Amino acid sequence: MSKINNSSFQIKLPLIIFSTLAAGILIGATMANPENSKGTVLEGISRIKEILLQIDQNYVEEVDTDALVDSAIEGILKELDPHTSYIPAKDLEMVSADLRGNYEGIGIEFNIFKDTLYVVAPLSGGPSEEAGLQSGDKIISVNGENIAGIGLTNRQVHEYLRGEKGSEVVVGILRKNQNEIMDFTITRDQIPQYSVDASYMIDHQVGYIKVSRFSATTYTEFLEALTDLKEKGLKKLILDLQDNPGGYMDRAISMADEFLSDNALIVYTKGKEKRFNSEAKAIKKGIFEENPLIVLINEGSASASEIVSGAVQDNDRGLIVGRRSFGKGLVQMPIPLKDGSELRLTISKYYTPSGRSIQKPFGESSEDYRKEMANRFEHGEYFIADSIHFDDSLKYTTQNGRTVYGGGGIMPDYFVALDTASHSDYLNKLLYSNSLRQYTFSYHESNKKMLKNMGMDGYIENFQVTDNMLKDLVKLAESNDVKFNAKQFEKSKDLIKVYVKAYIARNLWNNKGFYPIINQQNEIFKEALKLFDQAETLTKK
Repeated sequence: MSKINNSSFQIKLPLIIFSTLAAGILIGATMANPENSKGTVLEGISRIKEILLQIDQNYVEEVDTDALVDSAIEGILKELDPHTSYIPAKDLEMVSADLRGNYEGIGIEFNIFKDTLYVVAPLSGGPSEEAGLQSGDKIISVNGENIAGIGLTNRQVHEYLRGEKGSEVVVGILRKNQNEIMDFTITRDQIPQYSVDASYMIDHQVGYIKVSRFSATTYTEFLEALTDLKEKGLKKLILDLQDNPGGYMDRAISMADEFLSDNALIVYTKGKEKRFNSEAKAIKKGIFEENPLIVLINEGSASASEIVSGAVQDNDRGLIVGRRSFGKGLVQMPIPLKDGSELRLTISKYYTPSGRSIQKPFGESSEDYRKEMANRFEHGEYFIADSIHFDDSLKYTTQNGRTVYGGGGIMPDYFVALDTASHSDYLNKLLYSNSLRQYTFSYHESNKKMLKNMGMDGYIENFQVTDNMLKDLVKLAESNDVKFNAKQFEKSKDLIKVYVKAYIARNLWNNKGFYPIINQQNEIFKEALKLFDQAETLTKK
């Protein structure tokens, strides 16, 4: 499902922000005026200004000067690292929303089926629920403007429905069993969004916490989840950072501090300017410092996720399980510009306690950097740990003398190969065409009472996806131009059942119902459950 602030599941290039140092950094950046570069910078500004004036006054056709300036800025930044970025004012609100921990809008989970915007669920306590929107409603118009059948994108949905707190928006709703469009006036409000996707007890001792990003509220959410699990008998913890692209650095430091004893080094940074050098250590008594800990990572785990996993690994505090992480070890400082846009400038690199720089090589071009993940797949790294070759010059040791390597990402203590045995192009098409989610949404709407009566625990334990349900899914997929492939269907059948069951549960109980089911097919999660003896050994050294 998509939320109003989150367009799709994808690996994003993350931002790492030293919020605890932001004021000092910004002051330092404002005051800095190195004489040896001043002349060169002013000369460059003069040349760009002269060229823009000539184009504006003499070019044969009218041009969009703002677009030219944006292109010029992008050209300049291409000469720097891949993570330094310029965000135009029109895009800044959307880009920043994920990290703030809240946004202002109408508060719905939505999906787009057959070019129509559906309300999956109004968020509890939000303005859409208060206005009377229901699951299954089709949003046909916004402020009188038709939005059905126009090739609507997630970005456009954000633009239509998000807005300043207190502002009003009129949505035209077509409801099941109703023939006429009903107009609802909704007053936008602040909508919280969560980065701890799920937390639950796997058994009477082992707990699980899934963290999807490091936003402004992540540490608070994590601490609440960890405290709740401890009250339920938590003795062993799986912290799932798979596909977590990162976010605020100080939230990652606070999370790591809950696992590490006082004065343990968590991370340090080094930059060209000494004012950007820093180190962070554990400063308080954490609530989970001694019991066995396993951290799950994969190729989508980046930046702040690598701070946590690197600190846990280098301090021999827990076991890292999965595949090599993304390798994003640069710190960006947000610099507001006068027109409302923002420059996110790389100011330093970060290092794990053993001295490893986690930043992977940039390659010879930006294209090389973008293709690095695909290259890992082609070289077999996702399937065979021995396909990764580290230079001896990048060898480091953990607190207890274990060997670890720098040079790009965190290499796990226990490698888990990507399992593609049940995957197929047909399954991918069910997902990418939205057919699977469309079917599970429809099934939930038609069987809501029966499903609710089962209760979440009863559903997880007892609900079975039947062959008739799969036939209905196949039929719906064909209406979405997904041609049936019998061989691939049989190959993926068991996995399709897991997805169907999990997405039905998400419609009913959000991620609380989703993750206990979807984790049944997560190879990294399943292997981690077998490794607590090794994790416990680390805590006794």
